[in-house]
Amino acid sequence: MTGFLQSIVTIVLFLAILGILVVIHELGHFVTARLANVRVLEFGVGFPPRAKVLRAKGETLYTLNWLPIGGFVKLAGEDGNDADDPRSFAAQRWLTKMVILAAGVAMNVLLAFVIFTGLALHGDPLIGARITEVQVDSPAAVAGIEVGDVLVSLDDKVYNAFGGTFILDDVRARAGETITLGIEQPGGTSRTVTVALRGPADVAAGRGALGVTTSVATARGVVSYAPLDAIGTGGQRTIAALGLILGGLGTLVGSLAADPTAPPPVAGPVGIATQIGDIFWNFGPVLTLYVAGILSANLALVNILPFPPLDGGRMLMITLRRVFGRRISLRAEQLTYVVGMVFLFAFILWVTGYDIIRSLTGGTLGAP
Repeated sequence: MTGFLQSIVTIVLFLAILGILVVIHELGHFVTARLANVRVLEFGVGFPPRAKVLRAKGETLYTLNWLPIGGFVKLAGEDGNDADDPRSFAAQRWLTKMVILAAGVAMNVLLAFVIFTGLALHGDPLIGARITEVQVDSPAAVAGIEVGDVLVSLDDKVYNAFGGTFILDDVRARAGETITLGIEQPGGTSRTVTVALRGPADVAAGRGALGVTTSVATARGVVSYAPLDAIGTGGQRTIAALGLILGGLGTLVGSLAADPTAPPPVAGPVGIATQIGDIFWNFGPVLTLYVAGILSANLALVNILPFPPLDGGRMLMITLRRVFGRRISLRAEQLTYVVGMVFLFAFILWVTGYDIIRSLTGGTLGAP
């Protein structure tokens, strides 16, 4: 497949993943609003301008829109108007509003859990290190390791693609020892080799313990889980994904505080699309689905932040209006959403600019 066609497929894949995640999020708002008897005016797939009305029967308009970047739910009175209408969002109790707004976040967390659990039930793929260069007179050369070989095990230990450890990390940790490596060869055969690694002094001097250059590669086989173990694994990975994203947000805040002009330690839409494409073409759909689970958790955590116009920001403003009453006017609340939207889009554009620079410089932005 040509580079152009790969780029088209990557864009379509990114938009499909993003669209599904956002539609699932909006479905949470939609279902809880209907259960609370709040009038839903429109459920849109994609963003306006409108391309087609899918269904016009009943009180909810179902639409397909031209911008394929998610979806939206429009509730009666969601901007604070129509408070006299008992079925408007504005007329609902504080708790009902909170549940409707939080439902989108809950759906994305649930989706991440379902994805991670489903992958565990399917079986986690194994991962290894493909040899791209062998140093002359290195332990690898002496052992007969060749370019194209994939290192898949160390002393019979295999490496789960989602396990957080990599075979070369363990090889470095065993510097100075003699180890047994399991190898998958390009022709499909497998073999084991015994290797006497370089010592810690060589590693400290910049010479690798094994003496190879590698790239990450998938290996044959999977790690299987029993159903209950798969559910537990799905829960653990959902929590880990949320923690990873929370840590990333902390790093972002720290970076902005230390040097607002420095490249942000996060990726925007272009960067995410590029990463999804790299993972899909190099490692296949299973790892791509795993990334979709992380993105779903990402969408959940970001949306619960107390920043207008995100769900968390709306929840904060509604709570403040409940506490302070008319001292926070409807106009002030709506203005907060507008200002927040401007800042949000400005941030996305700022990050996207760095994404584009990274793609043009091969990811070396800021390197000496």
